[in-house]
Amino acid sequence: MTSGEGSRFATVATFLCLGMIALLSWGGGAQQDALVVYCSHDSTYSEEILRDFEREFGIRLIIRFDTEATKSIGLMNLLIAERENPQCDVFWNNEVLGTMNLQKLGLLQSYKGKGFARIPAQYKADDGSWTGFAARLRVFIVNTDSMAATHEAIFQRLNAFGKGGLARVAVAKPMFGTTLTQYVALWDEVGGEELKRQHKSLRDRGLLEVNGNSVVKDLVASGRCDFGWTDTDDFFLAVDEGQPVEMVPVIMTCEHAICIPNSVSIIRGTRRLGAAQKLVDFLLSQDVETRLACSPSRQIPLGQVDFTGLPEEVQDLKLWSERSVDLKLLADAHADCLSWLKSEYLQ
Repeated sequence: MTSGEGSRFATVATFLCLGMIALLSWGGGAQQDALVVYCSHDSTYSEEILRDFEREFGIRLIIRFDTEATKSIGLMNLLIAERENPQCDVFWNNEVLGTMNLQKLGLLQSYKGKGFARIPAQYKADDGSWTGFAARLRVFIVNTDSMAATHEAIFQRLNAFGKGGLARVAVAKPMFGTTLTQYVALWDEVGGEELKRQHKSLRDRGLLEVNGNSVVKDLVASGRCDFGWTDTDDFFLAVDEGQPVEMVPVIMTCEHAICIPNSVSIIRGTRRLGAAQKLVDFLLSQDVETRLACSPSRQIPLGQVDFTGLPEEVQDLKLWSERSVDLKLLADAHADCLSWLKSEYLQ
């Protein structure tokens, strides 16, 4: 190689190295500028909304979803593990009890924006550390080819369950998600010892425990089970598939339903606070609640919306959401109930 060729080679190599450094620097900057969202709500409904935010505000999102089997609890454990070095900026949870635990641990940043103001007090933290939106109810899903969809028929079958095979009943494992919320509400209402007795009785008689509410929906819709516990969003999927199902709200002895909102919160320590606040306001807006209400999941708006444009079944569900158990009062029961369930399922 001549000296001139060597000089040209060195120049090209220098430019290539500088180019690589620039690309690496740009990639690292893009990563740092992106807003990291942990989301336990079904990606079918949540991802399009998050991508619309991305397009509207020009804020890039990195989204990490949870799985159906460990809904919400997987991401909550990750947030706790990362508390000394937070990787997440905004947490969109599909329930609130776990979010309340993060609040108790001091992992959440207070924020009372315009979205916070439109949500009723029952469905948000007083200090602004989390806010609920877009709820669903806990319900019995009933196969109407097998039985009548009434509370009376359900409890008759429950009493006969395991005695001559008169009932086939399914529930999601109560360690996670909205089934956990239902168990916590029962723990608070009837007491821990009575809930343990009822749970053991059902398991001893053959209760089918599965990985998620959607599996319960499929088992009942197909006729392999007569009824089970699920949420309204999964129930409506079966309705849209033309399956022979009806729902009956789960009603506590205090005549209250179990209305479980999504929740959104900002993780304490975020370096992207302004962008995080924009996303929280976006999710708590009338437009997003209306979109989720009109989606196949038919989620219940908690703030004021134009109800004339909502599906009729969502308007009916709204009445139940206004007479729900107050989940904010269940923090102590949540810790005790979850501790017991871990001893049952994680041995």
